[in-house]
Amino acid sequence: EKIDFIPPPLLRKYVAYARKYVHPRLTPGATQKLQEFYLELRRSHRKIDSTPITTRQLEAMVRLAEARARAELREQVTENDADNVVELMRYSLFQTYEDAVGTMDFSRSQMGTGVSGTSDVKRQVVCIDVLHISYMRATLRFVARLHRVSEETYNNMFTFSMLQTIASEMGLRFGNFQDIVDRLNNQNYIIKKGPRSYQLTTF
Repeated sequence: EKIDFIPPPLLRKYVAYARKYVHPRLTPGATQKLQEFYLELRRSHRKIDSTPITTRQLEAMVRLAEARARAELREQVTENDADNVVELMRYSLFQTYEDAVGTMDFSRSQMGTGVSGTSDVKRQVVCIDVLHISYMRATLRFVARLHRVSEETYNNMFTFSMLQTIASEMGLRFGNFQDIVDRLNNQNYIIKKGPRSYQLTTF
């Protein structure tokens, strides 16, 4: 099976755009979910000799949730973002601190039975990368395919239905395809030239 690699210039352009222009804000729902999970961790932290749960954990969850939204070029951190971050944190913490009966035992890392904090961070980074990069990769693969089609047909104009067909042929599934097209237009990957007609820009 042929793999459509993302052109490095396109990937750099996407990342640079996200860093410079996308600054997500927490919605009330996302804030509440992160706070509730943080308080749950605090309640589970009862032993004097256990690993402390501080606001650093909460700050880390906020940054992860913001990163997830930024990777999808969204200005708001949704409850779904918060749910995914909580799931990642649960996986990471339970892998480290879960005891024989499935409860959280925060003293395990100091007794030599858990993994190090550095390993936790690495696991979280890997998980969040896998989770967030999928959308970005799909979008960039789609743009790369458009350039390939343009080169093969000597035509850089696409109708909305043509864009949908190409995405479908690639097996890409976007929640709202019109939103994807609008984002590509806003980022100048394509330029709207008329009703449901778009021109592909060069790298």
